[in-house]
Amino acid sequence: MGRADTQYRERLRVPLRWWIQGNLLVASFWLALVVAVPEALAWGISAALALLLAMGLRTYGGSRVVVEDGWLRAGRARIELGFVGPAQALGRASAREVSGRLADARAFLLLRPYLPEAVRIEINDPDDPTPYWLVSSRRAPALASTLNESRSR
Repeated sequence: MGRADTQYRERLRVPLRWWIQGNLLVASFWLALVVAVPEALAWGISAALALLLAMGLRTYGGSRVVVEDGWLRAGRARIELGFVGPAQALGRASAREVSGRLADARAFLLLRPYLPEAVRIEINDPDDPTPYWLVSSRRAPALASTLNESRSR
């Protein structure tokens, strides 16, 4: 796939503080282990924990939101732009309300707790029971604008 037709691309990476906190947790485990088991075993277990941490954070933060080639991709989900209705950028308070108290159980959610803004994307596919997608974004207004412009073409 060429990037010539890419209209929007974002990766929902975890914040740096998660990496720091995770590494501090691994260091704490190492400190607890090094006094209880042989040092080589403590290092081995700590290395395995660090690897699991890195894999987990990369996987969780690896979700992408992409608008290209007539498709919207959000994480593993994808939909043709022809079935995408109006998109609305939501601020912190609105996103929290729509993802909580006002949520529809049939909606598709790609939410990240470290990203307070989101975009609500209406779905206009009569065969799809999903009424809307709610997608976290660092640049919610830009994503909503891109989707709304794509609809008007």
